[in-house]
Amino acid sequence: MSTGFENQERIAKLPQEGVHCFAANTKQVKNRRIVTVPLMIIFLALGIYMLVSKSYAIGACSLVAFVIFLLVFIQSFLIANYRVAVDYNEKRIVLRYRFSLITIPFENFDAHIGAPDRAEEMLASMNHVAVKYLVLDNVFEDACYQTSTKDLASSSDFDQLMKEAFDIAEAYGAKYCDGVIKPDASLGYDAKSAEAKDDDLDVDSIVADALNLDESQVKELAGDNIPEAEQ
Repeated sequence: MSTGFENQERIAKLPQEGVHCFAANTKQVKNRRIVTVPLMIIFLALGIYMLVSKSYAIGACSLVAFVIFLLVFIQSFLIANYRVAVDYNEKRIVLRYRFSLITIPFENFDAHIGAPDRAEEMLASMNHVAVKYLVLDNVFEDACYQTSTKDLASSSDFDQLMKEAFDIAEAYGAKYCDGVIKPDASLGYDAKSAEAKDDDLDVDSIVADALNLDESQVKELAGDNIPEAEQ
């Protein structure tokens, strides 16, 4: 669908075919596999034992936990191929968010400089690590998504993704359309990060309580490294 704000000269300078894939951080992928394999074995064995012992409630919870960690293990192979992709064949941005595949057509796409939330900012300052953030935004939807240098395989990958994202956003001009959902000015995407939705945090808390894990561990295992944020 044409927005009427396309810059044909800029569009002509974009790649006209191909898919540029940006893989997840290899350390992130390895850590998930190392953590999930023993946990899968433990919960599967516990689930079977409890069912045999007729402790059906505990057995069912253990098997649910097993399925969650199995999905996380499977996802570690998917994000190793790509966490974010720019598909010039289909003219869309594709990203993996938890267990979902999110697509944003170029004509709906805008990009913003992001920033960490309070917890991430404190961690970065403690570790003395500079992290850059990029917001990937469908201007016609309430939510947008953020990735960072710590999520992708390398800083050079992040810089390349950011360049391509801004080139696409300027070429297609979605942000100039009527009916776009404007970012909340108080979030200041150019300087500050939008924070995760409350309902996502509630789910993380519930899972953390059920599995006796810290919420940050649940977020890490669930692949919540491209956080969803309200505009």
